[in-house]
Amino acid sequence: MENNNNNNTTEYMLSVKGIYKSFGSNAVLKGISMDLKAGEVIALIGGNGAGKSTLMKIIMGIYQPDTGDIYISGEKVNMTKPSVALAKGIYMVPQEPMLFPNMTVEENVLMGFDEKPVELRKRLDAHVKELGWDLNLQRKANSLSIAEQQLVEILRGLMREARILILDEPTSALTFDEVQSLFKVVEDLKKKNISIIYITHRLTEVFEIATHVAIMRDGVVTLNGPVAEFTKEMLVKGLLPPNTVSKEKEEKAYEKVDYEKLKPVLQVKDFSGYGFSNITFDLYPGEILGIAGVVGAGRTELVSTIFGRDKVLGGKVYLDGQDITGLTTKKILDAGINYVPEDRHYHGLFKISSIAANTTSALLDTKTVGKFILNRKKENEIAQQYVDDFRTKIVSLNDDIGSLSGGNQQKVVIARALSTGPKVVILDEPTRGIDAAARGDVYNIIHQLKDTGVAVLLISSDMEEIQELADRSVTVFQGRINGEFSKDEISQDSLTSASFGFTGESEVAE
Repeated sequence: MENNNNNNTTEYMLSVKGIYKSFGSNAVLKGISMDLKAGEVIALIGGNGAGKSTLMKIIMGIYQPDTGDIYISGEKVNMTKPSVALAKGIYMVPQEPMLFPNMTVEENVLMGFDEKPVELRKRLDAHVKELGWDLNLQRKANSLSIAEQQLVEILRGLMREARILILDEPTSALTFDEVQSLFKVVEDLKKKNISIIYITHRLTEVFEIATHVAIMRDGVVTLNGPVAEFTKEMLVKGLLPPNTVSKEKEEKAYEKVDYEKLKPVLQVKDFSGYGFSNITFDLYPGEILGIAGVVGAGRTELVSTIFGRDKVLGGKVYLDGQDITGLTTKKILDAGINYVPEDRHYHGLFKISSIAANTTSALLDTKTVGKFILNRKKENEIAQQYVDDFRTKIVSLNDDIGSLSGGNQQKVVIARALSTGPKVVILDEPTRGIDAAARGDVYNIIHQLKDTGVAVLLISSDMEEIQELADRSVTVFQGRINGEFSKDEISQDSLTSASFGFTGESEVAE
């Protein structure tokens, strides 16, 4: 895959030229140009919010670019809808296969065709035989492993004569053996001159399966070319913001704490659940522990399970020495843990309720605001106190929460979490989607929590944010902790490397 100004697109299976895309004032893609030849596999890497998904949706005709062009085998194509992309031979295998569980493999693959069933079955058998896949076409989809479901999705693409396949994090839920099997499939597809865009967070996969690599950061391609020209260290550098090294050297003035002499407020031991396994760490009073990683690493699943929202599959959680493993969320709240979720719109706000009601909603059914009859005066006193402390910009406490800006909404969500007087606060992406000024206010709130002895679990995909706030940090990769860093070891480079599975010596074993 290449990124150049050459206007000759005939030699390429796919070319995108000067793609720009904004959503409102948010510029997501800022002039992306890429070329892909027949039989090439381009590994596309980027952190959360880099623009990868938006670019793929434009190629698939789901989104329309603001400006820019797409060429298929030299022909300029107006990708107005997904059916156009399919007709031009582009097929995307989603990260989570979308099969009808009670239908057979054959029925799932052949759905939507107008040809005679006999002819379709001949073509399907030919594809399976040509690729050497041992796949029973009469099995029900609900009996298939994730790896087998992905094969079915690939078959769907091949039956539609796809010449360009997009594989979105195809190994995220696979075992080591299944990964090797998928790599063999990719090699087979390369021999058939099928071009592949391979989205991944695993850096070693780049060198195992890809012919080319491209790194996206903040809507631009920061690095691209043949894989043979790069090392893992070079890929990690491409993922980092510019001038990272010089900035890191500035932030070294802090008071070092010997946590070994303190008693942990939260202990997580060999903890396992859906999406993570064997997690162990301690959290101390007044400590900010950063949890870094990429989307899908298992961070949110971990804290959601600690908070009682999901089923515990193994291990223990202790709060001040008391076993709270598997308790309901209500009991976890009562014990002294509260949670600010990643998506405030869906999980953090009562959209048609007032600012005051949102602030104190966690105190309902308590004596604080009235166990049976709501004490409006007390509710307003508590809400006003947080408005003043957090400098929340409001007109009236009685206004709907939806009248506030994103940053001020986030302050209300954090205020609600703090209103219960927790010993531990879990902050999941606390500054996502808010402006720089509000971000600074949220940082001040987090520092205030630390100063008052509240322990903070800080989940963030922003490595600079963890570097600025955290006293210690761990990184989660494929559902496991693969790195732990003291304050003086935290840097954007070290966190980014470990978040993508590269710890400096070897990538985490499958």
